[in-house]
Amino acid sequence: MVFSLPLDEIVFPNPELADDDGLLAVGGDLSPDRLILAYQHGIFPWFSEGDPILWYSPHQRCVIYPHQIKVSKSMRLILKSNIFTVTANKAFDQVISNCAKTPRKDQPGTWITKEMQDAYNHLHDLGWAHSIEVWQHESLVGGLYGIGMGKVFCGESMFSLVSNASKVALVYLCKEFEFELIDCQLPNDHLLSMGAEMIDRSNYMKILQKG
Repeated sequence: MVFSLPLDEIVFPNPELADDDGLLAVGGDLSPDRLILAYQHGIFPWFSEGDPILWYSPHQRCVIYPHQIKVSKSMRLILKSNIFTVTANKAFDQVISNCAKTPRKDQPGTWITKEMQDAYNHLHDLGWAHSIEVWQHESLVGGLYGIGMGKVFCGESMFSLVSNASKVALVYLCKEFEFELIDCQLPNDHLLSMGAEMIDRSNYMKILQKG
């Protein structure tokens, strides 16, 4: 059953009531309070331009345990070569903008609408949203962004303009921060090759609720 959210009250139904695809609710807004409440309960927005706001809580989450991330021999050589410089929270607006406009295989358009960009830039200003930037010759060539929620980093999107740049960002996130879990939301070959696995909602929530 998909629930309709009121605009005059910031609430969500029990995430366990999401349908088989993880869709839980429709409507509401992207205010900071609503977004923070969503992430605290394992819920995230995901919708296309022109559609109403859709809220998801998958029954199975794609996650990476930072200490178990798989770093290939070739990636270790790249990290040692210093061909990239990596920073954190230095260019959040550029990272989310690039995530929105970088073409993706089999995905016309983007779900990172202008409304979404404004909302997450606001969360960044409030200290909730974070970015990792990968630079080459002073040009931004890759990165990722997401929400820091206690022991969990809720990853939203990543981009790469040159080979391996987004992988470098992910390795940096796993190695340089003290998160117990990187929430990748939905699986893809890129993430699975780096050690991502599927866990059920109850296990995910146990770590999320550690605070």
